[in-house]
Amino acid sequence: MSQTTLSSDNTTALPAPQVGATTVGLGASALLGAWLFAMHGLEQGLFFLIGIGLGVSLYHARFGFTSAFRQLMAVGQGTTLRAHLLMLTVACILFAPLLAYGSSLFGGELQGYVFPISMGVAVGGFMFGIGMQLGGSCASGSLYTVGSGQSSIVITLLGFIAGSVWAAHDFAFWMQPDLQWRTVSLADTSWGYPGAIVMQLGVFAVIAAATYAIEKRLRPPRRQTPPHANGWARVLRGAWPLWAGAIALAALNALTLWTSGKPWGITSAFALWGSKAVAATGADVGQWFYWSELHAGALDKPILADRTSVMDFGIILGAMTAASIGGRFTIASHIPWRTVIARIIGGVLMGYGARIAFGCNIGAYFGGIASFSLHGWLWGVVALGGTVVGIKLRPLFGLGVPKRSDGVC
Repeated sequence: MSQTTLSSDNTTALPAPQVGATTVGLGASALLGAWLFAMHGLEQGLFFLIGIGLGVSLYHARFGFTSAFRQLMAVGQGTTLRAHLLMLTVACILFAPLLAYGSSLFGGELQGYVFPISMGVAVGGFMFGIGMQLGGSCASGSLYTVGSGQSSIVITLLGFIAGSVWAAHDFAFWMQPDLQWRTVSLADTSWGYPGAIVMQLGVFAVIAAATYAIEKRLRPPRRQTPPHANGWARVLRGAWPLWAGAIALAALNALTLWTSGKPWGITSAFALWGSKAVAATGADVGQWFYWSELHAGALDKPILADRTSVMDFGIILGAMTAASIGGRFTIASHIPWRTVIARIIGGVLMGYGARIAFGCNIGAYFGGIASFSLHGWLWGVVALGGTVVGIKLRPLFGLGVPKRSDGVC
């Protein structure tokens, strides 16, 4: 793969598009999209297209949750976390009028991700924070990096599915009333959604100011940015700035809320895929509380009838197509055994943690905070704590940790 020398502003000539991988990505997207529109209706087809948009945006912006938490907690670099704050700001502004006054595109009620502050959220978010650092990605990261050809993350994804099934089996325990504390939405005040927006934007501003203060004191290495081209080549084939990814993800999450009636989610599909596989062995998965009480009938439906599943497939194919058009679709030929172990452990921790915490970095953190639910804030805090533990464990598996002496991180 040829590449010219970088200029001072990190621009470069892009590799040539990979015709074979591009053809596979576009062809698979067209075939699956046509099948969904024809066999499962307009809604499922639209969800798939939104998923493709999410995959393209995640890949082009290299929008990280795992790296953002690691860079902040390891060396005090807050650039990517501030991109999270921009994404959440835009999402809150878009979510508020939809939740307050809107109905879905297809006439249903709009519901944000508002869940109890619970032991499950506290424990699950902490587990997820550890798992992100060992697994090498988060929930959204697992999908778009698998799509771009990073084969070690396939191992993380398999562990993610296994952990999700395990948590579905144990779900009744985590739903005990003694472990559910209080459901709090900032919109449930006399000030309503306008007041909730003001409160959250104020918190975002404080967090952003704190990251700048930390950087001024610690002087962390700068964030490494991928090489990119200029003009339309950057839009279609190169790396996007973080702010563009943040806005795109917020807008697509709001579009998901408007079309489906609830925000973007990822990991419930992993529990579905894994539970169907276990059921195929003869196990009576349908008797688990998770499936018999909370998602009755879901196991009997085709996977392509599940909103989250088709969006996940869209993310993978969108990222694959974007990576191959940009000439950067690659498949690793060798994965160290210690990395394999770390990926499995990390995936299982994230899968289990996401289910008992009502979601992952997308459903709980992004969707929860954008829906003005305090459980989303709890998830973020405990996930940062788990990140610290995960950073300490990474060297045991031969995984690197940013250092202040690094030129970039």
